[in-house]
Amino acid sequence: MKAQIAALFTALAPVSVVPYEVKPDLFNASEANLGLRKAEGTQTVTVFRPQRPEDGGFNNGAVPVVFKGRLFVQWQSSQRDEDSADTHVLYSVSDDGVHWQPPQLLAGSGEGGEMRSSGGWWTDGNVLIAYINVWPEGFQSGKGGYTTYQRSTDGVTWDAPQRLMNLKGEPVEGIIEQDPHSLPDGRILTAFHLRPGLLVSPYYTDDPLGISGWVRGRMRNLPSDDANVSRELEPSLFLRGNCAVMVFRDQMSSFRQLASESCNRGQDWTPPVVTTMPDSRSKQSAGNLPNGTAFVINNPSGDKLRLPLAITLSPDGRTFDRSFLLRGADELTPLQFEGRYKRIGYHYPKSVVWNEYLYVVYSTHKETIDVTRVPLDSLK
Repeated sequence: MKAQIAALFTALAPVSVVPYEVKPDLFNASEANLGLRKAEGTQTVTVFRPQRPEDGGFNNGAVPVVFKGRLFVQWQSSQRDEDSADTHVLYSVSDDGVHWQPPQLLAGSGEGGEMRSSGGWWTDGNVLIAYINVWPEGFQSGKGGYTTYQRSTDGVTWDAPQRLMNLKGEPVEGIIEQDPHSLPDGRILTAFHLRPGLLVSPYYTDDPLGISGWVRGRMRNLPSDDANVSRELEPSLFLRGNCAVMVFRDQMSSFRQLASESCNRGQDWTPPVVTTMPDSRSKQSAGNLPNGTAFVINNPSGDKLRLPLAITLSPDGRTFDRSFLLRGADELTPLQFEGRYKRIGYHYPKSVVWNEYLYVVYSTHKETIDVTRVPLDSLK
C-alpha cells in the first residue's frame, strides 16, 4: 500500500519542463550591445546620484511602484560597501517619472550588527505597503533574516514596522523577494529566501495587502553547492494563460536563467530547469505588458558582465523572439567611488507599467539610481 501511495504522489508531482525558450541568434555576442537597438522613444533619467561618499556612495536594489498617481522608487544605500552595517532604505517620488524629489528615509540602519535592506512594495490602491528585509546578524553572517512591513495611506507618513505573517498567524521566517505579482483573481505570488541562509521558495497569499496569510508553495529545489544557499535565487515572474512562470538567477553560474511554472495558482511548481535565456547571474525583472506580452529584463551577456541591459519579449510566453536595448556599454559613465562588490554595469532591474510607459529602475555601477522608460507603443 505504501508503495502504491508513493507511486500516486510521484504521478501527481509536477513534471520538469522548460517553460520558455529564446529564438536562436537573437543575441549576437560579436556585435556591440549584442546587436540590440533601442525602441523608439526610450528615455533615461536619474533618480539619485551621490555627489560625495558621505551622501551614500553605494546604492542598489531599486524597486518601483505606482501609488495614487505617483511613481515611487525604494532602494538601499550605504556610505561605501554593499551589505554593510550602515545600510539603510531610501525612497523617492515623482509625479511624472522624469523629475524626482530628494530621497527620504524609509528605514534607518540597524543596531548591534543588524542590517536592513530594500524589500519592495505592494498596494491595493488605497494603502501602500513597504517591505523591509531585516538581517539580525548582518548579511555577511549567512544566517538570513526576515521581513517587516510599514503601511502608509499617503506615501509620506508610515506606521511602525510589523512582521509578515503566514496563514497560521506566525511570522514568515524569510526575506521577501522584491517582486510580487498578482494573478487575475487577486492572489499574490512571490518568493521568500528562507532561514537559515537563503533557501528560495515560492509563496502566495489571498490577502489584498500582502501582509498576512502567506502560504508556502511546493517546489523541489535543485541540488546546490552550498547547503545554506539554494541554486535558485532572486526570482521574478510572468503569466502565461493560466500558468505563472517564475524566473530565477542561477547561483551555480550556468549564466542562463532558471525557470519553474505553476498552473494551479502557485500551489505547486515544476522543478526548476536551465533555460536558453542568457544571463549575468544577477537579479532580473519579468512581467506582462497590458496586451499580455511577456517580458524579461536582464543583462543577457551570458557571463558575469552586467552589460547591456535589455528587455526581451514573447507574444505567447513560450518563445522570446524580440529584444530591445535599454542601456548599452557606450553609455557608461565612470565609477565615482570605490566600495565592496562595486563594479561597472547596470544592476538589479525592476519594472512597472504606468501612463503608457514601461518604467525600468536599476542601479548604474551600484552607485546611481536610474530609470529608463519605454513607450508601450514602441514595444508592440
